[in-house]
Amino acid sequence: MTRTIVAALAIAAACAGPAAALPPLSAERHINDSLVQARVADMLRRGCPDLDARIIRAFNEARKLKRYALNQGYSEAEIDAFLDSRDERRRIYAQADRYMTANGVVNGQPETFCRLGQQEIERKTIAGSLLVAR
Repeated sequence: MTRTIVAALAIAAACAGPAAALPPLSAERHINDSLVQARVADMLRRGCPDLDARIIRAFNEARKLKRYALNQGYSEAEIDAFLDSRDERRRIYAQADRYMTANGVVNGQPETFCRLGQQEIERKTIAGSLLVAR
């Protein structure tokens, strides 16, 4: 009987292992979407003289996002490696650039940054929540 229980537990553990495996952080949608939106907010505030960052809010959102990742089962080391990765940063920046271009932002034209920033604020997106109009 004990062998049967041990065998059943071993089988259950083996079956649970792959199902419980976490995808790489680069595939975790909520985390990536949030980081892309944070980059969008940063670029909009830099490109529009009428926008400012909500620094304390951004700091709190970053802490919440880290807690979310930890609660999903990612380790501090995995999170730090992901955030420190130049390749991941380039990928996130490229997604943010595509988003901004698709929404009419043109480099060197501050009014396009301001327009999108105001839209983000009005739509209460993540990016909009990190911005404030002056």
